[in-house]
Amino acid sequence: MTPASLLHPDAFLSPLAIDEAVHRALDEDLGRAGDITSLATIPEANTARAILVARQAGVIAGLPLALATLQKLSDAIEVQAHVRDGARVKAGQRVLTMSGPARAILTAERTALNFVGRLSGIATLTADYVRQTEGSKMRICCTRKTTPGLRALEKYAVRCGGGFNHRFGLDDAILIKDNHIAVAGGIRPVLERARSHAGHLVKIEIEVDTLAQLREVLDTGLADAVLLDNMDIATLREAVKLAEGRVALEASGGVTLESIPAIAATGVDYVSSGALTHSAPNFDCALDIEA
Repeated sequence: MTPASLLHPDAFLSPLAIDEAVHRALDEDLGRAGDITSLATIPEANTARAILVARQAGVIAGLPLALATLQKLSDAIEVQAHVRDGARVKAGQRVLTMSGPARAILTAERTALNFVGRLSGIATLTADYVRQTEGSKMRICCTRKTTPGLRALEKYAVRCGGGFNHRFGLDDAILIKDNHIAVAGGIRPVLERARSHAGHLVKIEIEVDTLAQLREVLDTGLADAVLLDNMDIATLREAVKLAEGRVALEASGGVTLESIPAIAATGVDYVSSGALTHSAPNFDCALDIEA
């Protein structure tokens, strides 16, 4: 079994990102002397059998990282996966079963659980958001409000939950915010400069917070998408009518689980929410030793 075999079938996560994250997490935990508790209390020859169990219902993510953590500490650990990333699980359901050197399993425990708990929490919250869009064309997207150093993992978890990714960084799309507009001298000047610099495969999105600004953007014909910032439902409806499909429309700002159905009903194409990553609660899971 490899970490790649546990990835969500429709969501890619680079093996380099997995290796880097696991190496960094174990280095943080092992320090200079390793797991001195396990070294002091568990004989080297002891073996153990353990299960990683979900203590709540939700969507699982992070199993490739848990497996990579175990394999990094001992290639003698045997792991059986009962589900793969993206699966919906029930409370009490077995996720992984592992057996092998007891010291290695105990040393890997917290790091593996941290990965699964964090990423499953994001996937579960995303799935809750996505469920609120049923019957509409609107897509739920994450943002760049991610844990520093863990963006690739957290955006992968969003995809495990059925969501979609916004840009990964400052280098893969042009997103013109209000401060860019202010410094550049207005909507038309900032869009003209952006269009003159953008490659033919680079999309340009611009943020507006009034219908008057939206009209100005549409008159230029230079934007591919418009972010409608903190608009109420009535204004979002008017924005959809005004755009007439000429640009993709993204609602953002103050999005909640309760507001999603109403936003979807306005006809916007996307809604983005930083809460998917910055406010996802940890998914409750545990590693239990079997006698």
